[in-house]
Order: sequence, then C-alpha cells, then structure tokens
Amino acid sequence: MPTIVPVILCGGSGTRLWPRSRAAMPKPFLPLVGDSTLFEAALGRCPAEGGFAPPVVVTGHKHLAHVEAQLGAVAGAQVIVEPSARNTAAAIALAACRLPEDAVMLVCPSDHHIGNAEAFAVAACAAADLAEQGWLVSFGIEATRPETGFGYLKRGEAIDATGFRTAQFVEKPDLERAKAFLAEGIYAWNGGIFAFRVKDFLAELSAHRPEVAAGVAEAVAKGTAEGQRFHPDAATFAEVPSVSVDYAVMENTTRAAMVPADMDWSDIGNWQALHEALHRDEDGNSVRGSGAVEMVDCRNVLVDSDGPRVSVIGLEDVVVVVDGDDIMITTIAGVQKVGSLSGAKNQ
Repeated sequence: MPTIVPVILCGGSGTRLWPRSRAAMPKPFLPLVGDSTLFEAALGRCPAEGGFAPPVVVTGHKHLAHVEAQLGAVAGAQVIVEPSARNTAAAIALAACRLPEDAVMLVCPSDHHIGNAEAFAVAACAAADLAEQGWLVSFGIEATRPETGFGYLKRGEAIDATGFRTAQFVEKPDLERAKAFLAEGIYAWNGGIFAFRVKDFLAELSAHRPEVAAGVAEAVAKGTAEGQRFHPDAATFAEVPSVSVDYAVMENTTRAAMVPADMDWSDIGNWQALHEALHRDEDGNSVRGSGAVEMVDCRNVLVDSDGPRVSVIGLEDVVVVVDGDDIMITTIAGVQKVGSLSGAKNQ
C-alpha cells in the first residue's frame, strides 16, 4: 500500500451550529461528538501505524492558533496558512505544491464525524490503491435517506473489487429526485473526501483550471516557511480564482473513480445532523453539554446547555441550545435557517 498523506482542510465558521459554533471557536475545534474535537478526530483517523504520513493542514490565519493547539507535536506535520479563502481547488493545490509528485493525497474536511474509523481506513486504502493507478477518487458515502442537502455520485462500471468509475456527479436534488436515487441503489453521497496522486491532480487542474494551477504554483514559489508553518505569497494567492475542487477537477476529469464507504458519516452540517450523530434515548432525545437537563414527555428533542438547567415538557422535533447569554430554539424543520439569524451572522 502506498504511503498516504492526509490533507486536512480547516476553514469555515459553522454558522448553522450557532450559538455553540462561533467565529472565535468554529465547529472543527469543538468536541461535538465524544471527547475529541472534530479536527482531533480527523487527525486520529490517520495514524502513522496505519500507513499514513504526517498530515498537511490547510487553514486560515483566524484558525491557526486552534490548529496548532490541537495538532500538538506531530513530527513532520505541515501547516499551510492561506492568506485568503479561495475555495477547495486552491486549498488542495497549495498542499499538492508542497508535496512530492508521486505522493498520494487523502483530502479530508476537518469538521465531519465518522463513527466507524475502521471502515474509513479500509476505504482510504482502497482509494489509495486506485490513486496509484492514476485515478482521482471520491469517497461515495452510503446514502441512508433521501437527502437534499448533499451532492451525489452515480456509480459506473467496476474498476476492481472495491472501486468503480464515477459515472456522474449530481448537484443537490429535490426531494423526489433524492427518493429516486435512494431507490435505484447506485447513487452515493459526495462527502468531499478525495484521494489522488499529486502529479495527477495538478495535471488535471492545469488542464481544466490553468489559472488556478498557475496562480497557486506562483504563490507557493514566492512563499516563506516558518517552522512547520508555510505562508504562500498573499498578493499572488489573492488573485487565484475561487472554485471548488468538484467544479474545477472532479466533474471534468475522465479518470474520476469512487470507493463506496459505509462508515457512519455525518457532515454535522446543522443541529439536526448533530442530533442524529449523538446517542439518543428510546424516545429519540439527546443531551450534550455540561448543564443539567430534564425532559418530560418529549420526542426527538436535542438539548445542548453549557451550564443553565433546562427543563422541557411535551415537545417534539425541537432543538434547544444555551451558550452563555445566548439561547437558540428551533424546530427540527428550521435548523437550516439558523445561519441566517443575526447572532450567527454577527458573531
């Protein structure tokens, strides 16, 4: 098996998990599921004894202190500090330009929950084997419900016992189309986890988004190292077009592949997703935080309190969050709108 370099993307503000997630302490750096933060868990899934090289973390200035505090003293780790946010194609290209051309990159978001680390490791090895053959591989997350909030991957013909060609990348569907995908059984969620060799990714990026490839290469060439930190040239990087890796590369390459992954995955993209990732009692209720909570005759309720006692009676499909002086209450149906609250936007 080739040595796999984890590339951990650390950005965003997690406004849909306000008030717990804030600009000063966003979602990746919170222990939302279990005792480890999502970022620490992402690092922990890629141990040296599992065939993984030291990680490369790509983050912005505002997250740098959190990254370094939680990264710890990992020998050989690199932290690439983005001068500005230019989306995932540029972020991944920064890491690629700092690695040997034959290295296999495993690109992982820092803010996802994966409940089955063993299944993740198996999928990572299968993806790395395909990457060694020149494929650009996506993890196809097993679709367990008709989800309208994710993009989908359509499975094509088999490449080997564990991998398939990606027949189609599909944008977020409406509910009826999502139901049809689930029934057909050959569609998986696109979880934004990728594996490819450095040279293959950069070749495809140069072919389909040459201005991104050239701009990032120049920013890295003009950049400076500072211990484990690397700072690309800010002025050059600011001119790089902002485009996702899906649009820039994965939807254009003829070498797109997918590895199915059934690993208890969640993007923890909102309070409902967190509720589903937590342990729930027989009535579907979950509790987290340090505050005392009492529920009477409740169904499918999440209460997250950092101190004040919360008592809930007779509610169903509701989320209650207490964070200091901020209290947020929503129905499960309203969780997607949390990011539009003034508190979340002005945090």
